[in-house]
Amino acid sequence: MSTVNARAFSAAQDFLLGAKKFWTTQMYPLLREQDQALETKTPVAERMQTSDLYPFYAWMERHLQRMKYAGRYGLVPWHETQRPALEAALARQDVPTVAGFQVPAYYPSFDVHQHPGGLMGDGLAGFVYERGARSTTPLDKHFDLHHRFTRQVGAFTKPQRILDLGCGFGKSTRPFAQQFAQAQVTATDLSMPCLKLAQHLDAQENIDKVRYLQADACATGLANASYDLVTSTMLLHELPTTHLAELFAQAHRLLEPGGWTVHLDFLPQVQPGADAFTHFIHAGHAKRNNEPYMPSLAAFDLKGHLQSLGFTDIRITPFAENDQALDSHYRFWRFPWTVVQARKPL
Repeated sequence: MSTVNARAFSAAQDFLLGAKKFWTTQMYPLLREQDQALETKTPVAERMQTSDLYPFYAWMERHLQRMKYAGRYGLVPWHETQRPALEAALARQDVPTVAGFQVPAYYPSFDVHQHPGGLMGDGLAGFVYERGARSTTPLDKHFDLHHRFTRQVGAFTKPQRILDLGCGFGKSTRPFAQQFAQAQVTATDLSMPCLKLAQHLDAQENIDKVRYLQADACATGLANASYDLVTSTMLLHELPTTHLAELFAQAHRLLEPGGWTVHLDFLPQVQPGADAFTHFIHAGHAKRNNEPYMPSLAAFDLKGHLQSLGFTDIRITPFAENDQALDSHYRFWRFPWTVVQARKPL
């Protein structure tokens, strides 16, 4: 049993968050400025080999995440000290599994986000992931970007039957349930620990309208034409190319005519001012944070695939996670947030 106490854990996590903010707001802008000052046609990767700052930048990105999860005062050892109480909370949650469900082979094959054991490796994985997600984007407060995304969706559709794919612990689902009060909401994920936590957190917030299911987003087993909105948040970049293609085919099958599929994810090429440095940093993040399918999403012909499935009204646009994020003078590190939306014709 770990001897980590609450004060030491809190202090260590606050330090790591402060270091992440420094990395975000100080190191990244300086690295970009130094690279722009070179004014050379040499590939970015070669330029970074001569940089004194880049190795430190990359080390910080990799190891701040590692320490957050698995260090002496990390999230995994801290939650281990509370295992009996946390397991008791989840034991009261009953989440069904769809018939024929199978865990895709790729999913447990690596520790995504550097989360030890991934999101299915332990019954407390949902609690660990939820706490970790609070500092993934240190300039975002209280998961505000999820509410911003939901409001953006509400500007062009008023769904009555919503399916949220890859819902995790429900941070993407609850804003939809709150924004569209009359809608029926179904949410699926591969991770049973995350689904049970999502249901537990809903109960704490007096949300009782969401139906959680353990299901593969690429093979849900749900009925044809049973939803008018199929959505996901930060799911596309976690899928191999074959599964990514299957997800959109699944969305087309599940949508009724006139329904929308809308996804919030990461595409560097659609960002204002995107350049070779932008792509280099994005690919580096994918490698250092154990997210191997980020580059394949960036290379995937989303518009062409959606068109081939019969979708129309296709838009792939940058998304502002805060009021300044898409301004030309914005200097801080950020994910290349992007909204992908398409409609199934009537």
